[in-house]
Amino acid sequence: MISTINSLNALLPFLYLIVFTIYTYDFFAEKNLFTNSKRIFLFVTLFVHAFYLMVRSVEFNHPPITTKFEIFSLLAFSVSFSYFILELLTDIRGTGSFIILFSLIFQVVSSFSIEHNYVVPEVLRNRMLGLHVVSAILGYSGFTISAVYGLLFLVLYKNLRNNKFGLIFNRLPSLEILEKLSFYSLVIGFVLLTFAIIIGTIWLPSAFPNFKFYDPKLVGTAFIWIAYGTGIISKYLANWYGKKVIIFSLCGFILTIISLIITSTYSNTFHSFY
Repeated sequence: MISTINSLNALLPFLYLIVFTIYTYDFFAEKNLFTNSKRIFLFVTLFVHAFYLMVRSVEFNHPPITTKFEIFSLLAFSVSFSYFILELLTDIRGTGSFIILFSLIFQVVSSFSIEHNYVVPEVLRNRMLGLHVVSAILGYSGFTISAVYGLLFLVLYKNLRNNKFGLIFNRLPSLEILEKLSFYSLVIGFVLLTFAIIIGTIWLPSAFPNFKFYDPKLVGTAFIWIAYGTGIISKYLANWYGKKVIIFSLCGFILTIISLIITSTYSNTFHSFY
């Protein structure tokens, strides 16, 4: 089983590189050779990655959340899986390379740095904790994808203002569609983060003797949740559209990154296990 895990761990960066290359080529090429088949390559990669995560969880008897490098692999899967679902729902396939690049980077770092021999705290073997963390990671993946679409919106917006109608104009969806993709990704991320918060509120107090509701990571997560929730409500009540929605998405993502860095690096928290 260990040899299978090692083989899959080594294979995944190459699979993501192939998918990223195919999506990138299809974006820049004049002839869209992979328009219909690139989704199949992404599906196969996600299937192999899901199998790897499952086999790893079974072999080591814990969800893949015990070290930052396991979480990086889970992030790689979450980002591409979230994009795959969004692509299926919208049938918009021209933005994949910008999203899958994140998965490629996360998986490369994970595959080259992950270890097998380390002591795992018993609480990390709990499936409820795994569900809590996976939901949170999927939520943050939604925010990441939303921010990427926001950046693409700004690039296209700038090109249109400067009357540049080149490759970006021809390949990217319209500003309206990019805004919708950004907002839908944001809402999906918010719903999944809400689910993670509900699980954490119910289960974490009984699982951790040193649990505190004013724990830095909990406070940071609550701050992120309130910020995004306020923006979603404002979108409908204040009738936000276009650039306002995009600026909110990007500001929310920047705040999320700053909050995660501060709470993970400079604060003592019961969430720290390594």
